[in-house]
Order: sequence, then structure tokens, then C-alpha cells
Amino acid sequence: MVAAAAHAATRYVLRLYVTGSTPHSTRAISNIRKICEEHLDGRYDLEVIDISQYPSLAKGEQIIAAPTLIRKLPLPLRRFIGDMSQTQRILLGLDLRKAESSSAKLP
Repeated sequence: MVAAAAHAATRYVLRLYVTGSTPHSTRAISNIRKICEEHLDGRYDLEVIDISQYPSLAKGEQIIAAPTLIRKLPLPLRRFIGDMSQTQRILLGLDLRKAESSSAKLP
């Protein structure tokens, strides 16, 4: 029960790297904000960085594609590329949802 309480109090630090206001970037921003609001309930800091305006930040983080989401905290660092529309995959990668057992998926 203590572990569950500690997990519920965990603060997430996320950075989303986008390129301008393209439809792909706009969709990624919208999708990750929705995920954060629904599943992190005020326990997150989300910074959106436009790499067309701050290319040195992208170089420092070794961003090779945009949009890219980086989970800075809690460790370990994790990266997600795309428009953040695969909600279940993002939740699993952020450790917000546990993977379903593979036996449950077998016919």
C-alpha cells in the first residue's frame, strides 16, 4: 500500500519537442495534454519546445524526429516519437498502466 501511495504522489517531468505549428505537432500537443490531465491529475510539468525556434535544445537532447516526448522524471528517461495518439502505448511507457498479460491475448 505504501508503494501505491508513493506511485500516486510521483511527479512527472515531460518535454515535448515539436516543429512549428504543423498539424502533426498540434495533434501531439493536444494528445499529450489530454493524457496528462486524465492520468496525472496535476502531478506533471509539461514543457513544449519548438525545435525550429530552439535548435540547440534539440541538438542537446539528440532529437532526430519530431514530435518527440521525453520523460525526464521519474527515471529512467524514456522517449516517445509521433503524435502521441497511441494512448495505451504512452500510458504503458510512462508506467501509468501495466501491460496486460500475454496469455490474456492468446486465442
